Amino acid sequence: MSNKKHAPATARNREPILFELNYLLVATGKVLEIASGTGEHAAYFASHLPHLEWQPTDLDPDSLKSIDAWAADAGSDNILPALKIDVREKSWPLGTVDAIFNANMIHISHFDACIALIEGAKRHLVPQGLLILYGPYRINDAHTAESNDSFDKDLRSRNPDWGIRDFELVRDECETRGLLLQARKPMPANNQLLVFCRSST
Repeated sequence: MSNKKHAPATARNREPILFELNYLLVATGKVLEIASGTGEHAAYFASHLPHLEWQPTDLDPDSLKSIDAWAADAGSDNILPALKIDVREKSWPLGTVDAIFNANMIHISHFDACIALIEGAKRHLVPQGLLILYGPYRINDAHTAESNDSFDKDLRSRNPDWGIRDFELVRDECETRGLLLQARKPMPANNQLLVFCRSST
């Protein structure tokens, strides 16, 4: 029985995300992916960005197995073995990285996890390193589409700590920690790609 898990949204969003990553991650370096989930993004991005070393992570043991299974099938030698990371821990088991990528985590976790992710980025990103966040956000205190409003209500009905976050709140939390907004790019299916750059100080 295969350990590979599948997330249908990955096949729909991976190409638009890769298009942006091709412009953002042009230099060689190490990318830390937080909450890699099934591992499909890691396998796809690493195979298309061979100049980068891709470090997938997750907290869930079954997801870690799935990540490694997708990586093995991809056959890309620039994907590192999946690493168990709980973003809420004050110390992550790795050194500095050139970029951190996270997709679709902060709306399905307590907001403390978002803060912990930002704190981790402050600790582990090199100066001028990038924090890249993908997912749905409210903009100017409003959802960007009715479907996002419905999705938000569904999330909160399942867990009151979940929900689509306000872009401005996430931006402010980042900027108070020296991660400055570099770009906000609207993406397909009413998602956003937020790009923050760690200051040199």
